[in-house]
Amino acid sequence: MVSPATAAAPHPPDPPDGAHGARGWQGERAQRSGQPHPPAGSLPLVRAAGALCWHRAPDGGLRVLLVHRPRYRDWSWPKGKLEGEEPPAAAAVREVEEETGLRVHLGPALPSARYALGVDATKEVSYWSAHVPSGAVPPPPRPDEVDRTAWVTPEEADARLTRRGDRVQLRALLEADRAGALDTWPLVVVRHGHAHPKTAWGRSDDERPLAAPGRRQAARLPELLTAWAPRRVVSSPWRRCTTTVEPYLQATGAKLKTRGRLSEDGHRRDPAKVTKLVAKLLGKDRPVLLCTHRPVLPTVLDAIAAHSTDGVAAALPHHDPYLGPGEVLVAHVARGTGRVVAVERHALPSS
Repeated sequence: MVSPATAAAPHPPDPPDGAHGARGWQGERAQRSGQPHPPAGSLPLVRAAGALCWHRAPDGGLRVLLVHRPRYRDWSWPKGKLEGEEPPAAAAVREVEEETGLRVHLGPALPSARYALGVDATKEVSYWSAHVPSGAVPPPPRPDEVDRTAWVTPEEADARLTRRGDRVQLRALLEADRAGALDTWPLVVVRHGHAHPKTAWGRSDDERPLAAPGRRQAARLPELLTAWAPRRVVSSPWRRCTTTVEPYLQATGAKLKTRGRLSEDGHRRDPAKVTKLVAKLLGKDRPVLLCTHRPVLPTVLDAIAAHSTDGVAAALPHHDPYLGPGEVLVAHVARGTGRVVAVERHALPSS
């Protein structure tokens, strides 16, 4: 599940394929062929994900990456279908690499696209922005799927994109750039996974372990976090938190630092130390993962809100339990201002 929120006003509902017309491209095609166009909600759902890759040209102008698919003879954003229960954010990173050869990390989420695939299915594509440090692109790894890539100006992209609805994501990207909310780094907050019930645990609470569903959530964390790849992990030293991040540490070699103030007892003694820690992390300008407990989350989120734009502060969770067990919140911090300009949430399955 992905729940993005950005500094800008909420986007209107995503238009159908063909954003500039009331019926859209698929609706026009169905009408021309004499076939009825069934409601999108009544069709099987095909889920996909992709990204708008961008970089700065030497003149400071924005460039975006288009891909050409020979099968469809079209120009579009790199994207593709989810594999099984793959998180959409992880699928976006994988698909960009498979179609362009680029390994990217995701920035703020962009509006999704939802449209009919003929009369047989509905397609939903989740999109993110993705910064590419240089304009170098290797040859497409799968030329039968994508045979050409092109860095183009936004104006060229607007003219070249085959599907009119793809301009929705382009406009959102440009809006984020104008607002100084495009070049970001992530602070990732994780609530530990489902734990063994407290009422059935007869020993010290700091040793209470994850239950089986929580261990399954922890095992899924590395796949999701490929989208942002934080190399630093700061966690409560209590067992259920360190066990949650352990699979990610093993998969990536990221470094772990435990902080007693992120435990329930440490927070109870001095919540101001949690506020100070979060403020310090927000000033580091480096991707970081923070893992803590439900009672600590209000202070963590208040500290993030204090460094957020107004729209993002309002979009942060404000009610208990704030995040579900194993849920991930990604706060995108603008490099230019140090302000949190977008947040999104991702639930880890426990089954």
